[in-house]
Amino acid sequence: MPQSLFLEGPAGTGKTTYAVQHIRELLAQGIGSESVLVLVPQPTLGRPYQAAFAAPDWPVGAQIDVLTLGGLAQRGLQTFWPLVASKAGFAHPEWEPLFLTIETAQYYMARFVNRAIKAGLFDSVSITPFRIMTQTLDNLSRTATNRFTLDEVGERLIAAWGDRHSSRPTVYQASLDVAREFRAHCLENSMLDFSLQIEVFMEHLLREPLYVSWLQQQYRHLIVDNLEESFPVTADFLRHIWQHLDSALLVYDTDAGYRLFLGADPRSMYYLKDLCEEAVVWDEPVERSPVMMALAGELAAAIDPAERPPALDPGINLRDGFTFEFARFYPQMIDWVAERIAALIDQGVSPREIVVLAPFLGDSLRFALTTRLEGLGIKTVSHRPSRAVRDEPAARAMMTLMGLAHLDWEYRPPVSDVANMLQQVIEELDPVRAWLLAQIVYRPDQDLPGSFDDIEASTQERITYRAGEKYEKLRQWLIDYRPDAIRTPPDHFLSRLFGEILSQPGYGFHTHLDAGRIVAELVASARRFRQTLYPHGNTVEDWTTVTQEYFSLVQSGLLAGLYIASWRDEDQDAVFLAPAYTFLMRNRHVDYQFWLDVGSNFWWERLEQPLTHPYVLNRGYPADQVWTDDLEFQARRDTLRRLTVGLIRRCRKHIYISISNLGEQGYEQRGPLLQVIQKVMQRSEGII
Repeated sequence: MPQSLFLEGPAGTGKTTYAVQHIRELLAQGIGSESVLVLVPQPTLGRPYQAAFAAPDWPVGAQIDVLTLGGLAQRGLQTFWPLVASKAGFAHPEWEPLFLTIETAQYYMARFVNRAIKAGLFDSVSITPFRIMTQTLDNLSRTATNRFTLDEVGERLIAAWGDRHSSRPTVYQASLDVAREFRAHCLENSMLDFSLQIEVFMEHLLREPLYVSWLQQQYRHLIVDNLEESFPVTADFLRHIWQHLDSALLVYDTDAGYRLFLGADPRSMYYLKDLCEEAVVWDEPVERSPVMMALAGELAAAIDPAERPPALDPGINLRDGFTFEFARFYPQMIDWVAERIAALIDQGVSPREIVVLAPFLGDSLRFALTTRLEGLGIKTVSHRPSRAVRDEPAARAMMTLMGLAHLDWEYRPPVSDVANMLQQVIEELDPVRAWLLAQIVYRPDQDLPGSFDDIEASTQERITYRAGEKYEKLRQWLIDYRPDAIRTPPDHFLSRLFGEILSQPGYGFHTHLDAGRIVAELVASARRFRQTLYPHGNTVEDWTTVTQEYFSLVQSGLLAGLYIASWRDEDQDAVFLAPAYTFLMRNRHVDYQFWLDVGSNFWWERLEQPLTHPYVLNRGYPADQVWTDDLEFQARRDTLRRLTVGLIRRCRKHIYISISNLGEQGYEQRGPLLQVIQKVMQRSEGII
């Protein structure tokens, strides 16, 4: 048995800092850095280690692998592919493996989903093709992360639905049949999506003596952080290699488990404690705030009756930890938030120490916030993962320009898209002038938007000649690009357009941090798409078909993959806007938090997924148990407790909580989080 320690405690108690110091001590003992493996459930959770390894005082040349289980599996399969390809059922074991990203997996899955939709197999459920696609891929992932078969997935979903008369079981079966078709296509073409990577790794590669021998010799010292966010299959892997390790450190956050909806299993991960020689609990925060600690306890008790309310220290006033503001209308709430942020910055608070959180950060909310804050001279950055690429305004503008540059596709963007694009990319254009310019110069039946020079002088003056000059330069770039279209892959088009035009002074993306990041991710997405379809790109003579396929995929609702660069925005001195769960998965502490829209039910409700289920498709859930309303209520309550306590533990000084009587859609809001906060306010005032 290795020298092993199980370290548990809530966020902010210094567990990761200890893990980094533990690695330093290993290196100081003369242990080679190549024998140390840091395993994390998500690449972004490895950032504290990568930052430590890049610090000036880190031992020179001590390069340490920081990997997810999927990353480790991919490395092993790339190197030892000939050992497992035939045994795993691949039709052409002599072919090199092609690892699919979430984006390219959607591309290949789309053909099978579209075929099923045309056959009427999903007529009984109201769901978009892309949600069918993503939830079917999710079911495949559940098979791998829980080591289920697809038949088991179907049996669990049907059993959980119970005796309710519905067409739901038929739809489940249709989704699983699509999954089987996709899997067969992968086996025929040596493609591996995430689920197949994990399955082949666990069921085949870990049974190969040559690989097992290499793994045992390569990694002798293991650090696993954020264990609670890991998949059940991770526990299987750790048990498999445990006896061959020299040392192990398992780090577990007792208040977390935020990736439950993605398949994490905190309970089974906690059982790994029994493997360790020693277990230690750290429950004192490094930067202790008595008010915040008390507030976290009060909220937890108000949410879950099983939690006993803590005894309030007479010297602590809970209202010192939060400010509650009620507004009648939604814009008033936004104004109050912007004013309070401006006041904090005027007092010397760094914008980086302020985050604005909501259950979902929609386009209108983000636009309203950024407009008000930027009007006050305050920079902002935002991050909204798991959104369709096309939902980002900067990405929509790029796609509109791609459509205008390839009019031979017989695609004509609507006038509204052209107007929105012009407003995005030309600094001088406000919405009114952009709409006026688009209506004059663009006709869907034209070959290319018209010239600014052909517009009447009075209208030119209204639009402004500066804006007209920028428009003409952009229009000329599109004309000059056309002869090169056949030789230009989609990522090259996007990169050239951004670098040669849109990032230049006078254009909207010149100083727009979010837009620059989104375009960079779009370029990376297009590059991966191109490299997956054509790994040997030099053999392609005409790229227009590939560009058109990528364009169509984005237009139909492509969900973006995870790009690490988008998680580095907190390095900028700017106010951060994000959904609450996105902030939690950054594992970052700040001085001030703003909770918006606390009356919304979305703080409490999970996304409806008619083709899958995050709780039922978990190894720890009884296979024949019906999912009842009581279980749903308990799951929501536990999720809300984890969410709110996690947020409070990551705030050092003060939380500003805001609500508008009428929400963004104009409806009255009285969600569970608001009720909980009202209970805490009453208790703090001695009313209850």
